[in-house]
Amino acid sequence: MKIYQNSSEPIYKQIAAQLREQILTGKLKGGDPLPSIRVLAQDLKISVITTMKAYEELSEEGLVTASKGKGYFVNAQDQRMLVEQHMRQLEKNLTDAIHSARIAGIGLEDVQQTLEMLWQIEDEQS
Repeated sequence: MKIYQNSSEPIYKQIAAQLREQILTGKLKGGDPLPSIRVLAQDLKISVITTMKAYEELSEEGLVTASKGKGYFVNAQDQRMLVEQHMRQLEKNLTDAIHSARIAGIGLEDVQQTLEMLWQIEDEQS
C-alpha cells in the first residue's frame, strides 16, 4: 500500500480508496481480515487514528465489519452490492472531475471528448 504525504487527499482517504479497490475487484474477499490497525499504522508510519478513520469509512460503506478483539473483516459482496459500490465511486470521481473542469474553465463538450478518448485508450489497452 502506498500513501502520498504531499497529496491533497487525506491519508485516511488514500488508505480507504486502496482497500476499497481491493475489495471491489475481489482481491480481498468476504471473510478476509484487514491488516490490524496498529500493524498498518506502523508499516505506513502514520497514526493509529488515521488508520482507524479509513477502516471506519469502509465500515460505514458496508464493505467491512469490526469484530471486537479480532479486527476488521471484509463483508461478503453480492453482485448488486458491487455494482452499487462501483457506481458510488464512479459518481464521486466524476463529481471531482466536473469540479476540476469548472475551476479550469473547461466546458462539458471538452469533458465528454476527453472521457471518450480515455475510454477508447482503456479499451485498446485491455
